[in-house]
Amino acid sequence: MGELTGVRLLLVLLAAGYGLALGRLLPRAAYRLAVEPDEPWRAECPAGHPFTGWLGGPPCRTTSTATATATVTATTSAALAATTGPHPELAVWLLLIPPAVLLAAVDTRVKRLPDVLTVPLAAGAAALLGAAALVPDHAGSWRHALLGGLALGGAYFTLFLVNPGGLGFGDVKLAVGLGTVLGWYGWVTLFTGAFAGFLLGGGYGLALVVVRRAGRKDAIPFGPFMLGGAFLGLLIGSLAAQGA
Repeated sequence: MGELTGVRLLLVLLAAGYGLALGRLLPRAAYRLAVEPDEPWRAECPAGHPFTGWLGGPPCRTTSTATATATVTATTSAALAATTGPHPELAVWLLLIPPAVLLAAVDTRVKRLPDVLTVPLAAGAAALLGAAALVPDHAGSWRHALLGGLALGGAYFTLFLVNPGGLGFGDVKLAVGLGTVLGWYGWVTLFTGAFAGFLLGGGYGLALVVVRRAGRKDAIPFGPFMLGGAFLGLLIGSLAAQGA
């Protein structure tokens, strides 16, 4: 038992360091991708200096964005390492966290979830979990993961058809990836993560209405709440898998 606890603690520390390092490389990509749908990706910083790549610190050496992304990436990585433990799917979660944080940052700024991130996230989740299912001691089901992606993506697509003004099609594409991740641990985890996303987004929207910073029909960036709900669902699902 003590040896297992030591391994888990080491995983948490390594995951936190990994998240801290990767999180500091995301601000440049977030700035470049945070444009309106009909605009090209940014090629220069606000001062007019051309970018030489996608990964790196924020433009013009500002530090607030780098600190925020590094903190979020490190915290989520460490938390999932703590609950998942030494199981192969942990490697999948750690690989998916940076693009998830990047999506949240872009959506918060311009209410957009770019295809260049949502589509690879969904495909990558399916492929990586398929590989994890081949490794001994995994704690989930690849079949359930694929069904979860179809189920949550289909549910969001239905909501999009019913009320196109309430959800964007980027939310539908993101739902496919999140459903795949949540489905790994089964239907209860899928429902928990999806419901948590709606609960977080609804609470935020209601708070804005109460303080009169938005109206009831004003759109909010829903991606960060979908991602936050999926994160909570994964924490609960991974803990439940340990006790199974």
